[in-house]
Amino acid sequence: MAPYHIASVVLLPLVLPVALAAQNRPNIVLVLADDLGAGDLGCYNPESKIPTPCLDRIAAAGVRFTDMHSPSAVCTPTRYALLTGRYAWRSRLKRGVLGGYSKMLIEKGRVTLPALLKKHGYRTGGVGKWHLGLQDNKRTDYAKPLRPGPLTAGFDSFFGIPASLDMPPYVWVVGDAVEKAPSEKVRKSGHRRKKGGGFWRGGAVAPGFRHADVLPRVTKESEAFLERCASNKGQPFFLYVPLPAPHTPWMPTQSWRGKSKAGYYGDFVAMVDACIGRIDSKLTELGLTENTLLIVTSDNGSHWPTADIKRYGHRANLHYRGQKADIHEGGHRVPFLVRWPGKTPPGITTDDTGCLTDMLRTIAGIVGAKLPENAAEDSCNLWPRFAGQEIGGPMREATVHHSLGGMFAIRKGRWKLIEGRGSGGFTQPRKIKAKPGEPAGQLYDLRADPSETENLWGKRPKVVARMTAILDRYRREARSAPK
Repeated sequence: MAPYHIASVVLLPLVLPVALAAQNRPNIVLVLADDLGAGDLGCYNPESKIPTPCLDRIAAAGVRFTDMHSPSAVCTPTRYALLTGRYAWRSRLKRGVLGGYSKMLIEKGRVTLPALLKKHGYRTGGVGKWHLGLQDNKRTDYAKPLRPGPLTAGFDSFFGIPASLDMPPYVWVVGDAVEKAPSEKVRKSGHRRKKGGGFWRGGAVAPGFRHADVLPRVTKESEAFLERCASNKGQPFFLYVPLPAPHTPWMPTQSWRGKSKAGYYGDFVAMVDACIGRIDSKLTELGLTENTLLIVTSDNGSHWPTADIKRYGHRANLHYRGQKADIHEGGHRVPFLVRWPGKTPPGITTDDTGCLTDMLRTIAGIVGAKLPENAAEDSCNLWPRFAGQEIGGPMREATVHHSLGGMFAIRKGRWKLIEGRGSGGFTQPRKIKAKPGEPAGQLYDLRADPSETENLWGKRPKVVARMTAILDRYRREARSAPK
């Protein structure tokens, strides 16, 4: 299959200069939705039960990736890898996610995307869900400065929540402090999937904090950051928006109830689409669109099990097997849209394989920044694919996938090898112990079998050996990107 599919578009020879003058460097807005499936978007799924006009409009104006992957099938490790260009399983986090009281995951001195851009003259801001830990204590003390944290990771400013919206404490973080201390208690909400709303864990909460207010306020704070940046047009900016949604609790405001045909989850996704649309509209209103690189993606696949597919007839993860947390494609194949007017040709769809670890090296290349050898160990420069250039081969040798439970997989071309049996995540069975004579792992030909239905482990031993050797090399050499 050719890497690009083009509808009524003429590709121009777009070549990025080795380095851009400061005044010509693009503004960068990176929106990371939480648990948004590719099949939720109309531009990926014509049969989606959820209206996503804003995301569809962004897709039509830029490049849409159909084979983009989060480095992990869950929240925290994807955030670490996106900001550092390094797989999180190389850090202390070997499985699972952090909580609201966990210590900072990003190591002191590690190069991050905001720190790199700040060094090159960018104003950097983060608005949304952090979920990378705060402080160096065994348990975060919210009465003390939240350092290390977003500000030590390279952000000039941060406004958001510490972790997922179903994890206490429920507070607003402003810079390196809380807006209000978590001095009250909230009960566990219970599980209300049929009626909608999802759940949250009980725990500490700040006075006046309401779960339903979080997505609207994150949107308003993102708009406010853009307004502040517009007053200083001589300085480029980087805005990182790790949205807290559509992760549970699913809490669409009243005006969004019933907007989809996929329950509260679908209504919440429709609201997420509108919030991203507001950020995009603010760029237009402030005259910033033309020189802004806009990236919209998700931290993993949708938390949308088979029961919900049957109930609503909606495939949040398209035809791919599994869901969030799983090692199968539904766990980590994510939507990815990129638009930079005049630089990314409109109407382009690429099926070249990419990973969110690639953001650091790609953006470093765009702004002409050099990375030290001990940084971005698993990051590749995807700029040629952003720009619609044909380069005659894949951008990355292979991609490593990782599940909630720590199960590994590696993808190279048509082949995907999984070290072990089961989903490694939420879908049952999570782990299968192979009996004598049974395959020890899983091997799929994604070109012929994208839904991972036929395990070829026993039939293609040479492929198993070759793929295993690449994965072992990546682990042994502590990097996958070429030096």
